[in-house]
Amino acid sequence: MNELNQIAAVAPILKDYQIEPFFVENIGNIQKIYSNKGTFALKKIAPSIGTDFVRHVHLLYQSGYNRIVPIYPTMDGRYAVLYGNDLYYLMPWLNNNVNEEREQKNLQLFRELARLHTLSTKEITVNKEERLEHYEKTIQQYDKHQEFLEGFIDECEKKTYMSPFELLYCLYYNETRQAIKFSKAKFEEWYENTKETDKARMVINHGKLSSEHFLYDDRGYGYFINFENARYGSPIHDLLPYLSRSLNTNPKRNDDAIDWVHHYFKYFPFKTDEKLLFYSYLSYPIPMIQGVEKYYRKKHSKNELKFVRRLQQCYWHLKNTEYVVMRMSEIDRQQQQPKEGAQ
Repeated sequence: MNELNQIAAVAPILKDYQIEPFFVENIGNIQKIYSNKGTFALKKIAPSIGTDFVRHVHLLYQSGYNRIVPIYPTMDGRYAVLYGNDLYYLMPWLNNNVNEEREQKNLQLFRELARLHTLSTKEITVNKEERLEHYEKTIQQYDKHQEFLEGFIDECEKKTYMSPFELLYCLYYNETRQAIKFSKAKFEEWYENTKETDKARMVINHGKLSSEHFLYDDRGYGYFINFENARYGSPIHDLLPYLSRSLNTNPKRNDDAIDWVHHYFKYFPFKTDEKLLFYSYLSYPIPMIQGVEKYYRKKHSKNELKFVRRLQQCYWHLKNTEYVVMRMSEIDRQQQQPKEGAQ
């Protein structure tokens, strides 16, 4: 689409803001608008998520949380414009010129996430039967995965000549089994701690937490963008995907990830049951399980090299996660000892 066509495409939308575009630049899924009133960011979303998106942003504003890139209202007060089959909303353009190291940026991101969760927190009533049903279904899933892994290793060990993937899987099996065992134990401990309670803490989750969705203004303040997936839920739902992605690297002791989480806990401490659930979900070796299942289901024309490489990456993720969870559990124990001594 040429420059004139781009301007013509957005002009009817911007008319509702009394903005006249001079130039349009496509940057990812955002359009940078140069206009008679300054520089703006225009974003397109599906109408189906528009109502929830605006509602959650309003709730955060009303709670006093202002580290969201502002959404400009139209001249008649709407926060989005329906044009064709899509919904559009307008924001100021942030230059995101920041000289901070990545580690400092992540610490600020986690501090702002803790503030977001603190200001949006609410207590809800949880049906004990529903909690029991969730517990039983999850335990059933643990057992199903364990049964599959045991069955597959039996199948591998019966062979005179294993494939490279099968041989590597046999080497990794015990550590995968231990990860499932640890995760299951934490989950059972969580249930024992909560089965008699009917309360749970909920927050507004960002829903798509990423360093790319945390931008800086000219003063150096950080702001979240991309709240389309925001919804109420457990605070761990924001932490887990971010940490899992950061641990998907070559083998390393990722003390940075531990620092991020503890920085978050400084401003939004997890309760005992939340921490048990967090450790359970984080330690569960779902990439390993999915990798083995994918290999098992593909009966013909298997690319052994591709599958072996993928399994090795999954194993590295498992070991990186194991280090973070074990180190954090150790820190918890060290912090608990003085309290127990004082009693």
